[in-house]
Amino acid sequence: MAPIGSLWGVSYQRQTKYILSTAAIAGLELDVKPFEFGVTNRSPEFMSKFPLAKIPVFEGEDGFTLLEGASIARYVASLAPESRLLGNSIKDAALVDQWIHFAEHEINMYSDYIWQMVKRFFPENAYSESVHKTIFERQERSLKFLEQNLSVREFLVTDEITLADIVIAAVIQRTGRVTLGAAERAVYPNVFAHYARVAGDPRIRDIFGAAEFVEVPLAPKKDE
Repeated sequence: MAPIGSLWGVSYQRQTKYILSTAAIAGLELDVKPFEFGVTNRSPEFMSKFPLAKIPVFEGEDGFTLLEGASIARYVASLAPESRLLGNSIKDAALVDQWIHFAEHEINMYSDYIWQMVKRFFPENAYSESVHKTIFERQERSLKFLEQNLSVREFLVTDEITLADIVIAAVIQRTGRVTLGAAERAVYPNVFAHYARVAGDPRIRDIFGAAEFVEVPLAPKKDE
């Protein structure tokens, strides 16, 4: 089978996992290009196609270009409707989109914010314990909602893996590496059972890789 297009991304990036997992389940091939941060994405050839200089990005065989992991994954899924990665109906597809937006904006955004704050990416190495606490409480609210939904079903939209499940699993993998230690993960048994079910699927297990969860949530070093 000829590749449907070229992908620039890195395997540990959650957005790249969305795309590669979607292609694997859909039975489609992607030409994954070598990528080096600060080199590949700053080359004139790359910048002429993708001036934002961020990854993942996709270029189809017809020259069609896309950025943003969820958008690329959704496009890939749409090329193989028989995979049912977007569900079985228009309403299913809307629910898939709902859960993708929820995962990225109501869960992952807070993981990213906390990671950047703990790692001192903000101006003057700013860190605020009260802001950290507030952000985590917002994430907790979303995780409780997800836990409740997964208490009555194995997958989010249909009775099999859809793109919604892939995105949620990739986002949850990151929370388990940043904001949720062992004690926190124990509060969400259905969420992490769902993660194990999706990430352990033989078709995409190697793409997700090892969980590499933290024992305790990331926090600033005591001497900082």
